[in-house]
Parts: sequence; C-alpha cells; structure tokens
Amino acid sequence: MVVERVLVVGGGGVMGSGIAQVVARAGFRVTVLETDDAALERGRRRVERGLERAVRASDLAGPDAAAAVLSRIEGTTDLEAAAAGADHVIETVVEDLEAKCDVLGRLDAACRDDVVLASNTSQFSISRLAAATGRPDRVIGSHWFNPPAVMRLIEVVRGVETSDETLATALDLASRYGKETIVCKRDTQGFVTSRLIALLIVEAARIVEEGIADPEDVDRACVLAFNHAMGPLDTADLSGLDIVEHVADGLVSQYGERFLPPAGLRALVNAGHLGRKTGRGFRDHGEAR
Repeated sequence: MVVERVLVVGGGGVMGSGIAQVVARAGFRVTVLETDDAALERGRRRVERGLERAVRASDLAGPDAAAAVLSRIEGTTDLEAAAAGADHVIETVVEDLEAKCDVLGRLDAACRDDVVLASNTSQFSISRLAAATGRPDRVIGSHWFNPPAVMRLIEVVRGVETSDETLATALDLASRYGKETIVCKRDTQGFVTSRLIALLIVEAARIVEEGIADPEDVDRACVLAFNHAMGPLDTADLSGLDIVEHVADGLVSQYGERFLPPAGLRALVNAGHLGRKTGRGFRDHGEAR
C-alpha cells in the first residue's frame, strides 16, 4: 500500500502537533483532526513555532521551507471524512483507554480496510485497543517521545494479532519520518521505555523526598554521570506529572510497589503543579506552556 496522506487524530495537542510537523517535514500530506477549531488553531501555532525553531537552528533551510511544510498540513473536525481519505492513521488522543477505544472504533468504521491504525500510547495494551476494531491485525502501537521533532525514537509495539505486514509498514514509515525504532515484541504494561523511565523517575522523586539531594542535583547526576540528555525529574516535568503518576499507578497494578509514586509526587499533582504545562513541577518553569 502506498502511503501519501497521514491522519493525525488529536493533532492539535503538544504531542500530536509535533508528530504532524515531523510527518509533514518527511513529505507526507497530513490531516490534523481535532474536536473544535480552537484546538486546531492551537496546534497550528505549535507547528509554526516548531518550524521557526528549526529554521533558527539551521535544521530547516529557511522560511520558504517552513512554509512548504505548513502547506502540507490541513485541519478538520470531521472524523469520518478525514478517515475516508487517509492512507495511514496515527491516533494521539488523551491517554485514556476508553477514549482511545472509542476513537479507534470510529476510525475502523470510516477507514479503508487496508489502512493501518497506529496508537500513540505509552502504556495501554495494544491488543485491548485492537479489540475495539474489526481489524486487530492492522492495529499497532506507535509510541513517540516528546518533543517529537527532536526525539529520535519510535517504540513500535505489537499486539497479539498484529500482523508481520503491519509491523513492516510501521517500521518503514518510521524510517521515512527520519526516526529509529525498537520493537516491543510482547504486549505488556508499559512496554520497554515506560517501564524504564517510570522506575528512574519514581526513584529520583524518592531521593528528593528523603532529603538526600535537590531535584537539580539529581538531574545533574544523571546528565553528567550517565550521559543522559535530560535528568529524570526534568523529563517528568516535560511529560506532565499527572501523566507520570497515571503511568506509574498502571505499572504498580502489574509489577508491584517498585513503581509506586512517592507522596511528594502525588502532592505536586494534587496541588495542580504538573510541570512545564502549568509552570511548576519539581522545578519552577515560569509561565505555563
């Protein structure tokens, strides 16, 4: 199957708009689907800012190149019409199982039979998501990382019924997007990357809670001692502490208390200090983003 038009569902959000930018830069036509025009406009502004950063960093040839990328992105609030014209779908809606299942079921009814549905989830069972459709062999996990324009990896996750052909399609598309991949061969809670980062984040948060070190020094230790690009608490603030808590709680249900979020992390979430998106998390980030 030739893929020319990619539908990004939830493409107005931080992750979805970043994915739309990457896919459009790779030369694909992109349709961004959102719930309303305001969300579409927020997403377009995010893409514009991302392309401006790429031009300033000399990662994109100039304003004309940025305009060419933007010209390949269109927005809509009509799921059925957008799905009918899509060659491939990336679902990036809120990390809520029932919401994802509902969207995937609607996409299944509206898309051509040969279209692969890729869910951008960091934790949910691909097999469970696929069961919401009539094409479980053509549903796959496509776990992107924030910010999509910068992060090099897509974690590709097979469900129980995901076909070899679907896996090959997902890997080929990731390569065309300019990304590298790993394959999670078993559909387990948290896959590979969420299990690894969640364990590091909750332990870093415990170290801070126990008064052993400040957040800045914990992050600095990981950057300088382990050559991480970003410390675990900075990563948590970027991802959103509410998301970190939700993912960790899901891992606790499967693997036990080693993933249990400490009280200090829960207190920040309860206070509404969710990281960069609210302006404060483990650190003060100033204006909310």
